[in-house]
Amino acid sequence: MNATPSRWIPALKGLAPFVLGVGIWLTPIPEGLTREAWHLFALFAAAIFAVIVNAYPLLTSALLAGSIAVLSNTLDPAKAFAGFANPSVLLVVVAFLVAQAVVKCGLGQRISLKVVSLFGKSTLGLAYSIFITDALIAPGFPSNTARGGVLYPIILALSQSSGSVPEDDAKRRLGGYLMFCGMASLAVSSALWLTATSANPIGVSLAAEHGLKVDFGKWLLVASVPALVTIALLPRLIFWIFPPGVTDTPAAPAAARQQLLEMGPLSRDEWVTAVTFSLMVGAWIFAGVLKLNLTAVAIAGLGTLLALRVLTLEDIYLQGSTLATFLWLAVLFALSGQLNELGFMGYVGQRLASMLGGISWPVAYVALLGLYVLMHYMFVSQSAQVLALLGVFLDVGIQAGVPLPLMGFALLFASSYFSTLTPQGGSQNIIFAASGYLTQRELYRLGLITTVFCTVVFLVVGTPWILWVG
Repeated sequence: MNATPSRWIPALKGLAPFVLGVGIWLTPIPEGLTREAWHLFALFAAAIFAVIVNAYPLLTSALLAGSIAVLSNTLDPAKAFAGFANPSVLLVVVAFLVAQAVVKCGLGQRISLKVVSLFGKSTLGLAYSIFITDALIAPGFPSNTARGGVLYPIILALSQSSGSVPEDDAKRRLGGYLMFCGMASLAVSSALWLTATSANPIGVSLAAEHGLKVDFGKWLLVASVPALVTIALLPRLIFWIFPPGVTDTPAAPAAARQQLLEMGPLSRDEWVTAVTFSLMVGAWIFAGVLKLNLTAVAIAGLGTLLALRVLTLEDIYLQGSTLATFLWLAVLFALSGQLNELGFMGYVGQRLASMLGGISWPVAYVALLGLYVLMHYMFVSQSAQVLALLGVFLDVGIQAGVPLPLMGFALLFASSYFSTLTPQGGSQNIIFAASGYLTQRELYRLGLITTVFCTVVFLVVGTPWILWVG
């Protein structure tokens, strides 16, 4: 009896974004907004809603919204497709391609095994090895999903070698602890490095529109204290709220050293990749002083890896997901920018600011940050939330009197560490959640606790640090 109605659910879900978009489109235009701004909001809202309810992939939603914006004369084609030439978009895509070299040559796995061999005598030590490994390799990976692909096999091997299996409820907790540490480390390390996730350059570009200029070195300086404090404390917090059962893993360092022995010395490709990445990271750090373009540095790194055949054209051809990222990122970035240019973001900001009228800026700062983090429950993409909300919340904070660097950096960092709030809060979570070591209830509970903890640390520790160095 229930089978027939359930068949209609996918169809209704697919129809819902169009109903929402048409409904907003036909609603009388609020006073203070132009027709183009309101209609573009209808398209943008429908696209984001489609992603939130998992009706369509982000690529599909973005392409439909962008094409309708042009065909309906809501946007000029040059403005709608300007994102394809945006330096931040190109940086993300090129760095995605460069990251394939780390995976392909085995350098990422070697770094992981080396850290485990040094810190893996206990379960807590293994957890710290995960966080340290991720923090070390994060600046070379503009995708926390890609880093998850490096970390996951190591975490799975460590869990299994310690006798932890998903099928045995009594033994799975060690694996569950390490799996969630993997998720949490990706969230925090993404807040530590500008180039650690595709959402960061997007947020930086949006912040720049409000006057906050952030380069690689500035991001690292401001993020270092709250992020490193979080990395120091978070494994112990997870250990306390989700005891792994097994606390000692004396065989792990020896197993890691054995795997390193089997790998042998660094291969030629690993040396090339290591040197190239070191030069790229160094150039990104000193880009402001040396007046280097971040995107040009990434392109130079990709060209070097291709010229030395660490990467081949065949490797590039296989990166269909990178092309998909380029397409949806370019389209949504342009649409979001045009919403701001057409005055919609300012309009929404004024309405939110009026709601915060009379509130002191410290209270407004905490309220806005907390609301921004909690709203991630509605998103399945960090980038989608950054595109939809960061500019609005930053504008409201500025109007409420919050110092620009404080509000800007707080929102930028939150856009990374809130990813563990739900299992679907970031695509990098899926591989760990699908391991079977954690139940859905555990994932949501751990996600809420760790996200609240990160928010508190970045508020208590990060706020005075940002005010001092920001």
